[in-house]
Amino acid sequence: MSEALTLFNFSKKSNLGQWKIINDEVMGGISSGLIQVNESGNGVFSGHVSLKNNGGFSLVQYNMDPKDVKKYSDFILRVKGDGKKYQMRCKSGDQQRHSYIYSFTSKKDWETLTIPFEKMEPFFRGNALKLPNYKGDSLAQVAILIGNNKEEDFSLEIDYIGIK
Repeated sequence: MSEALTLFNFSKKSNLGQWKIINDEVMGGISSGLIQVNESGNGVFSGHVSLKNNGGFSLVQYNMDPKDVKKYSDFILRVKGDGKKYQMRCKSGDQQRHSYIYSFTSKKDWETLTIPFEKMEPFFRGNALKLPNYKGDSLAQVAILIGNNKEEDFSLEIDYIGIK
């Protein structure tokens, strides 16, 4: 078993330049999302999901140079949420079109989630693919998405994202 590797640890000095928000505007929707650092030094992914104009999601993603992650088996997230359902997502390469997804329901207290790579299922534009689950060979992107088929405000506080 390898030591944990921190992919991103939020702090008051965090540079959010590698984080990108993608809302349903890409399909004509009007949802809005934001990533910022709060007074406590934690990342906060927040906004409003709208179903208008075929919309319904907001996503925040962190792109990195592809990493060899063969010696790891799990994602670790320390989060505090709003009781809503989110998806942890990853991609193996920067040219990969599909994502590997694991859904979780956030709690209103801090929790550390352990998400086994093997539980992350391949999806493309909301459709399950007939491909193997994430093998954990290479990692180029992690993301968090909210899209629960309903209008809702959301807020997920993130302390760190890592692998072990």
